[in-house]
Amino acid sequence: MFLRVNKLQVDLPAPKRQDANAAAALQELLGGKYGEMSTLGNYMFQSFNFRSKDKLKPFYSLVASITAEELGHVELVSNGVAMLNNGPDNDSDETDGGDISGAPFEDMKDIRLAAAFLSNGGGATPVNSNGASWNNDFITTTGNVIVDLLHNFHLECGARLHKLRVYETLTDPTGREVCGYLLVRGSVHAHAYALALKKVTGVEIEKMLPTPNINLSNIPECQKYLAEGSHRRLYTFSPDDYRDMAGIWEGEQALPGDPPGELEIVEGMPEGGKIHQLTGVPSAFTPDYAPEEMFEIATQLYKKSR
Repeated sequence: MFLRVNKLQVDLPAPKRQDANAAAALQELLGGKYGEMSTLGNYMFQSFNFRSKDKLKPFYSLVASITAEELGHVELVSNGVAMLNNGPDNDSDETDGGDISGAPFEDMKDIRLAAAFLSNGGGATPVNSNGASWNNDFITTTGNVIVDLLHNFHLECGARLHKLRVYETLTDPTGREVCGYLLVRGSVHAHAYALALKKVTGVEIEKMLPTPNINLSNIPECQKYLAEGSHRRLYTFSPDDYRDMAGIWEGEQALPGDPPGELEIVEGMPEGGKIHQLTGVPSAFTPDYAPEEMFEIATQLYKKSR
């Protein structure tokens, strides 16, 4: 089962401005071929379908714990998309009165993903940067441990290239922070699957890393995560389970080019960061034409729950 915590895995800075096209670019990291829906879907169903879990427990634990992290990555990217579509943080909801006579969304007809507003109110959905739906064809779960781990290694290497290309299209700090964090964590997952393959086959696949040869020291948004040692950590995302993946991870060293140090297992999850408030837009009926009535109801329910 999964335990949900009302935080993002890291703090995201607020957008400088509303930028729907930047949000569309970030959608590629959600619903693209190498996006977070793909990594989540692969690892989740591999973990559900895993055979001989007790006998192969370190390998099962690795895939299962990374599944939980990927679910948080889907949440992180989705929040980044919604924040860019929403614009800068605002402490109060808009009071435009729901006036639609002046075509308040006239500019939306010219953006890349008009459906993000017309159908989704500016929210994220599992589509790529062109609006094509993510689908089951991106999932590989063969039941063969080596084939699945090798596929996962390829998926993480492809995802790193994916993230760099999206990063290079963005200037807003929100989208770049998402990319910077995921570049670091993607390196961790590629490294983990390489080490798992070495344990099974004896082939030192980790010597192929980093693939692609992205120097994270050149990316400003990666620096604080490298400095705190995120590139050396695997999280269990559980209070009691999955600790035995240490047999794959611990005792090994950080990848060449990254700050040196021994790899470690951290029980639980990252400290995390806040979830930003998205400003309501009455003219889009989000949350409704007259939101003050809904807020009053919500306030009463909250007080009652206390």
